[in-house]
Amino acid sequence: MTKYCNSLTSYSRFKTHEVKVGKLIIGGENPIRVQSMTITDTMDTLATVEESIRMIKKGCELVRITAPSRKQAENLENIKEELHKRGYTTPIVADIHFTPNAAEIAAKIVEKVRINPGNYADKKKFEEINYTDESYKEEIKRIREKFIPLIKICKKYKTAMRIGTNHGSLSDRILSRYGDTPKGMVESAMEFLRICQEENYHDIILSMKASNTRVMVHAYRLLVHEMIKNKMTYPLHLGVTEAGEGADGRIKSAVGIGALLADGIGDTIRVSLTEAPEFEMPVANNLLAHFNNIEHHDPIQKIKKNPLNPFEYSKRISNKVQNIGGENPPVILANFSEKEKITPATLFALGYKYSVPLDKWHISEMATDYLFVGDNNLNFETPGTLGIIYNYNSWKKHKKGFPMLSVNEYLSEIEKSSKMNIINICFSNLNTQLINKLKSDKNAVIFLDSLNKNTVAEIRRVFVRLINNDLNTPVIINGKYKNLSHEQLQLSASTNLGALLLDGLGDGICIHAPNCTSNQKVNSLAFGILQATRTRISKTEYISCPSCGRTLFDLQSTTAKIRNVTDHLKGVKIGIMGCIVNGPGEMADADYGYVGTGPGKINLYKEKTVVKKNVPEEDAVDALIDLIKEHGDWVEKK
Repeated sequence: MTKYCNSLTSYSRFKTHEVKVGKLIIGGENPIRVQSMTITDTMDTLATVEESIRMIKKGCELVRITAPSRKQAENLENIKEELHKRGYTTPIVADIHFTPNAAEIAAKIVEKVRINPGNYADKKKFEEINYTDESYKEEIKRIREKFIPLIKICKKYKTAMRIGTNHGSLSDRILSRYGDTPKGMVESAMEFLRICQEENYHDIILSMKASNTRVMVHAYRLLVHEMIKNKMTYPLHLGVTEAGEGADGRIKSAVGIGALLADGIGDTIRVSLTEAPEFEMPVANNLLAHFNNIEHHDPIQKIKKNPLNPFEYSKRISNKVQNIGGENPPVILANFSEKEKITPATLFALGYKYSVPLDKWHISEMATDYLFVGDNNLNFETPGTLGIIYNYNSWKKHKKGFPMLSVNEYLSEIEKSSKMNIINICFSNLNTQLINKLKSDKNAVIFLDSLNKNTVAEIRRVFVRLINNDLNTPVIINGKYKNLSHEQLQLSASTNLGALLLDGLGDGICIHAPNCTSNQKVNSLAFGILQATRTRISKTEYISCPSCGRTLFDLQSTTAKIRNVTDHLKGVKIGIMGCIVNGPGEMADADYGYVGTGPGKINLYKEKTVVKKNVPEEDAVDALIDLIKEHGDWVEKK
């Protein structure tokens, strides 16, 4: 049994029980709540209050504040009192790492405490320990003794709790038994959840956050699967941790959070950006807006046999046609079929720049693979790496490039390309005759459309039918959008295409977005979605935590500085963390780490190993470059 949501074809939210956080109710039939976290020093009461108010005015329904020590936990009372004086009763969440006594203080003051089961009762040493069943039970007994006092306080003061697992900060105990896996993440929360249940305490919200969108989505699905098996109904908080800044942070968050929301999972969300926290709420609300009225979507045929494994990534097996399918990474197709005229300058937006003096094309790392031009007649030589696709009748006249055919054209006895034929298909015209013809055609590629409001479910349903019919024709997924803002396009396309790519579905994508944004931004978005789903790496990846009161340097300016000198290092992953809490553990799978260790001091990591300690901040970026060079991952910027 692989059930992790109510239905794969009919949208409805997974039913959870209600948890009160002050006057706010999370779960049940209540709206999905939006939250964020302050970046001020918790001991600076007025600065934290002012920032909280800015967040609340932008739509923040829960304000999370770090409380890493007793004195900061105690100061939450002053912050709460000042907010109340100013007329704000938005509930406060105390964020706790490492310090049980701080959690116990905070639980008497604020409406909710967040604990990380990976470090609440453990100090991480990255040690592998061979536990017997008996020694493992002893470890659970030790945790129980440290954890029960907090549970009793929460019960007495009616304080809610989030048990928030992070992929990169699993305890050595969990890593030793389950490895660095979604299963380990789920079990990390379950260890603490079982103790809560034994104490008859259920005002709990769960989360499974990771910077890797695949790990994050698989962990949440596995968690819901476990809850269904055990008849649990705890509300879920969704988030991609260390998503980053700008477009990358928005795309990555939408891919991970959106994939789960599309299946009805989630009761509260946070979009974690390396930006001022008040910028997170509009993004979160725009992401939720993508799902407005989705429950009223057109009916989709039920899945009787689901061949997809929702808990592990596995790419669908497909034929190789040209450079599409097989072992190739997903291609990107740009749709310029509605343009009146296409010139060499038009291709600049797609990563191709023509040099007149040299009579050569310069091709960037993010150059589109295919261009659909419709009935346009190109009167110039196009780059050899760019495949041109024409409407069938135009292709028939000159036999250049590749044809795009309707289903009727494909099924008729007309001349076709001997190299590649692209067939525009949607679920309604995927019939037995078409399936049988495609099975014997090694030159066919499906260009898959959906006009259903529940795009993810309908396109997934098509893939299920293809797989169950042993049809390995490669598929390019066509995302259709119009008249959206640039940010809304980012979020909607990342949700729809990202959710499918995370399930290993799709040999290519197309974003057709008239009257939304520039062609260059659409192209960048397509590459960003592939990067966020880790299906095609075309640039440096930054794992950057959102600022908070623990941060020991200016994350935004530092991230910008590091990006400026490293953004050409294709495939290298750099973690930029404000403090040790979001340090070696939270980076999870970064190649290099830049971590605040004290005021003006930086530790540099190679993967999870610290290699340079207490580097002065003014020298740290140069030291990071030297470290990358030392390990052979540096190339000079062109």
